[in-house]
Amino acid sequence: MVCQVSTQEELELRADLIRLVTSRLLDPLEILLPTADLDELHDQVHEDAKTWAEQLLGPNDVQAKFLAIRLIAVLHPGDTPFDPPEDWWATPLGRVAARRAGHPSRQHVSFGVAGAMLGITRQGVHDLVNRGKLERHPDGGVTVESIQIRLSQRRDT
Repeated sequence: MVCQVSTQEELELRADLIRLVTSRLLDPLEILLPTADLDELHDQVHEDAKTWAEQLLGPNDVQAKFLAIRLIAVLHPGDTPFDPPEDWWATPLGRVAARRAGHPSRQHVSFGVAGAMLGITRQGVHDLVNRGKLERHPDGGVTVESIQIRLSQRRDT
């Protein structure tokens, strides 16, 4: 049997997913149902987080995209489209969501959000746009698609 070694990115993503599912879903259940035994659910989250991390970082783009969208929808519910703050993009889930699914509710983003998604400064985004490495959107800002392409190219190198 081959033992696959997890990358640092996968380990960080798995820990982030466990933290999010626990704090957003399991902890509220423990408050509402204080006599319930949720140990099996905690164990299941640890197992599933490993699978989710592998899928989010794996070769299947469609699977990764739809999983990222599902996770965002469940972990960040609301009546309005999810529009994360800039610092969310620096989280393990934010980084992989940017690459695999793009922005959950926009086709284009400001230079500041683009920088957060790419992990660079606003000035760095301006430089990439001026050099033709990112696409300016006609309504302002940068296209999310060009950000995703840039992230995929960086990952491939």
